[in-house]
Amino acid sequence: MPMPDPSFAQAMEITAHWIGLWEGGELSDEVLAERVGELVASRDGARGFFVVALAGDSALLDRLPEPLAQALRLAGAGVVDLTARNLAMSTAMAVQHGRQGDDQQQGRSERVQRRCAELLQWLDPTLVAQRLEVLLEATGGSGEDVAFLQRWGYDQEQTEAIAAAIRALGRGD
Repeated sequence: MPMPDPSFAQAMEITAHWIGLWEGGELSDEVLAERVGELVASRDGARGFFVVALAGDSALLDRLPEPLAQALRLAGAGVVDLTARNLAMSTAMAVQHGRQGDDQQQGRSERVQRRCAELLQWLDPTLVAQRLEVLLEATGGSGEDVAFLQRWGYDQEQTEAIAAAIRALGRGD
């Protein structure tokens, strides 16, 4: 029986629990991948998973198990979208924390940025290329993602850093 769509808060709690079990050797890579695949099928489930997995101290996404990589890839455009958005937000926040001289927070933002960049390499290359192209276009002031960047109030230095992060992935010209 499939799991009902969890709330964002429930998804964060579930993810933290599963990662703890996985780190303790109580949950196999395959079982974790199956559960995460079900969780990320909903937008709130995916958001909750990524908040915990990207920003947390777990090494899950630093040594991404192959079954989990496959489950995330199969999840499709929703996971690609959230990963691209997290790449942008973490990149912009790394710039902001650097300006404030907050090395610890800057390091955390850079870790999320690195995890997003690495995860994007595992996801469907066509979907990733399309999504990053839209995001890159917005850093130049046009397209669908302009509102996303404006909503967070990113300035020119931050949007240039986002564009550089996308280009570092070999996307965009």
